[in-house]
Amino acid sequence: MDEPDRWRLMASAPKDGSRILVTIRQSEQGPAEVDLAYWSHGDQFGGEGWRASDSSPGHIIEYAEPELKCWMPMPAANRTSTSMPSPWEGDDDHELHGSGI
Repeated sequence: MDEPDRWRLMASAPKDGSRILVTIRQSEQGPAEVDLAYWSHGDQFGGEGWRASDSSPGHIIEYAEPELKCWMPMPAANRTSTSMPSPWEGDDDHELHGSGI
């Protein structure tokens, strides 16, 4: 992944269990935010799908596909930065492909 600090379409997100950053869409429950998530192939605690990385047996936090707007690989460790990147706030998913100019 040659551009690690770039938001990407969810269709291209890895489904191998690796942790990634995701933008959760704004909803009636709150503004857009960033979370750490991974793809689960399903187990005795829940079905296949996106889970928050702080899920645990008995307390699974699952995201439906429409809840997640885009993803980004985990950034490299940076001692000067202690916060997550800002959530993607573009008007539509086509902006994730670039301007097309």
